[in-house]
Amino acid sequence: MIIAGIEIKPGEQKQIEIPVAKLYTDTEISIPVHITCAKRAGPTVFISAAVHGDELNGIEIIRRLTRSPSFKITKGCLIAVPMVNIYGVLNQSRYMPDRRDLNRCFPGSEKGSLAGRLAHIFLNEIVAHCDYGIDLHTGAIHRSNLPQIRANLKDPETKQLAEAFGVPVLLNADLRDGSLREAAVDNNTKILLYEAGEALRFDELSIQSGVKGILKVLSHLGMIKKRRSSKKAAPYVAYNSSWLRASASGIVNEYAKLGDLVEAGDILAEINSPFGELINQVTAKRSGIVIGKQNIPLVQEGDAMYHLAYFGAEQDEVAEQIENWQESVSP
Repeated sequence: MIIAGIEIKPGEQKQIEIPVAKLYTDTEISIPVHITCAKRAGPTVFISAAVHGDELNGIEIIRRLTRSPSFKITKGCLIAVPMVNIYGVLNQSRYMPDRRDLNRCFPGSEKGSLAGRLAHIFLNEIVAHCDYGIDLHTGAIHRSNLPQIRANLKDPETKQLAEAFGVPVLLNADLRDGSLREAAVDNNTKILLYEAGEALRFDELSIQSGVKGILKVLSHLGMIKKRRSSKKAAPYVAYNSSWLRASASGIVNEYAKLGDLVEAGDILAEINSPFGELINQVTAKRSGIVIGKQNIPLVQEGDAMYHLAYFGAEQDEVAEQIENWQESVSP
């Protein structure tokens, strides 16, 4: 394997830097990459984090994974990229310096915008080598996501990988134009998107769940030594979801938490005036599980407040499994 002109041979482990465009201060900027290749042939997998520069959980997930003394690839190759959008990490920003969302700029262009050039480099230097990928994300600023896998679950092999990850909620998600996931699929790379936690924060449950999930996927692919584990309940698949939005502007008193089962008509939050007068209530239109929510207690009319996933008749079982899973993973 050759990445950025550097050869990585079977049995080698290397940390390299892939150069990208300089800052206007003439400071060199490069993407850090940790590569581990076993002596035995096998799948090649990439793990990426901070495609959005303010989504930090994935950075810590990759650090814990690569620094663990017991972590050893016995077959195939693992490419870990803890900071794809290095510019966004520097600025604690979701976006690139040109105000573009890197995850809408794939496959990019060698001579395009800064975001397009970075997308082009990452796709051709990393993704092009890989059979599988796991892209690590969090909710946006002031929003939290319940740990979940989003993927094309209509593809049988991708669904097997998603189930192996071991979180209780899987969300079938269509490909978005310009996303890393779309570009990876076009490269015939099977990919999972892990969503968990909030931007600019470390969330221990999300981090531990991410580390364990990646190890389970690598074990499923035969890349690490299989570990004995107790039989886990199969995850549940949601094929649709929706956001509940604020019907008024004001101060929020919330009642629903991540992982809660809500029934149609349940009050999830109240919106009050600054003087405490009730303006409106946010109610569930149908039964579902809360998989994402806004954290800041201030809303403007139209703001997205609660993300609900729908599981049909199985929702009681989903809620129970989420509760058991949270207890088992909670630090």
